[in-house]
Amino acid sequence: MVPVSFAPFAFHGQEFRLGTSSALFWAEENALLVADLHLEKASFFARTGQMLPPYDSRETLARLAAALRETGARRVFCLGDNFHDADGPSRLEPHAAGMLDALARATDWVWITGNHDEKGADGKRPAPGAYLPELATRGLVLRHHAQRGEARPELSGHFHPRLRVTARGRRIARPCAVASDTRLVLPAFGALTGGMDAAHPDLLAALQPASAIDALVPAAGRVARFPLWRAA
Repeated sequence: MVPVSFAPFAFHGQEFRLGTSSALFWAEENALLVADLHLEKASFFARTGQMLPPYDSRETLARLAAALRETGARRVFCLGDNFHDADGPSRLEPHAAGMLDALARATDWVWITGNHDEKGADGKRPAPGAYLPELATRGLVLRHHAQRGEARPELSGHFHPRLRVTARGRRIARPCAVASDTRLVLPAFGALTGGMDAAHPDLLAALQPASAIDALVPAAGRVARFPLWRAA
């Protein structure tokens, strides 16, 4: 059964389900994929005097726990920028730290490292799990940043894509995935992450070469596709 907030689609022979929460469920791996958690982003900005509610990590992890319950996934692939900065793990308050530890120990958890988060500032790993710069499985490459010219099918994050459309005179922006012939960029999962226009030239360039690039948005149990770029 397809979870009610997840919509199915296929990518390179694999069955995926894109969630309204910005998570991706991979059926063959029984895995949940999320990108750009940016845990402890609010506390990072608080250090510079920008006082934001310090609950973004709790909210992000609660949403992740809900997606795991809904899908029944037994593996988690985090595709980089897991914490907002190297000091983030040391700022994680006890409740959120306990949530993260419990989730990571209850699943087969893989942390793909991104540009925001190699090791913590103290050189220690912030949570249980395997830490890898990238991972190849079932013919797909999982990494943080799409590599232009990559010949293998690839899943990544980094860009925080959002689809911006005008409907009935209103501008609407929604998190989306972006797909080319061989690459799929996930939306940011973190509760306090902004977004880049899905049609931004830097994002489209990162997915080249391609014959077509689409934004993917889950809606009413299906994945709606919005053309972003087509080869001449």
